[in-house]
Amino acid sequence: MDYELQRFSRHCAQSGRELAPGEWYFTALVSEGFALKRQDFAAEAWTGPPPECVAWWKAQIPDRQSARKRWAPNDVMLEFFDELADQPERQDMRYVLALLLVRRRVLRVEEEHKEQGGETVSLYCPRRDATYTVAAVTPTPERAEQIQQELARLLQ
Repeated sequence: MDYELQRFSRHCAQSGRELAPGEWYFTALVSEGFALKRQDFAAEAWTGPPPECVAWWKAQIPDRQSARKRWAPNDVMLEFFDELADQPERQDMRYVLALLLVRRRVLRVEEEHKEQGGETVSLYCPRRDATYTVAAVTPTPERAEQIQQELARLLQ
């Protein structure tokens, strides 16, 4: 099921104050009937998830002065994705990279399969007219940090 979510408002839902670059904020997705409404809060206004909250997260507004990080071109990311297929010890990294490629709309989720051996995801790449099956290996928080750092080092 897909949901249409509003973009980041850059204003606190409680005070109406504009949020500044570099500032931490919280976002809550609140269920309103069959729709989800996004609410952004300044860190000092956050008292916890509001009623009917289905998800929330903490983030920081990018500082305009800092240089924007550029990711590698999509073809380079796809080549690295292919290389990881032959490295069973790095399947968690391949899964995280697959999610990044889905977010960038290079790959799209076709199906999710739950089997005794674990969960897999079928992904389609229109650019290559190819379908991939990826093990859904969710890394631990510590490993996720390592993966994030390694992907940033390799692909930025």
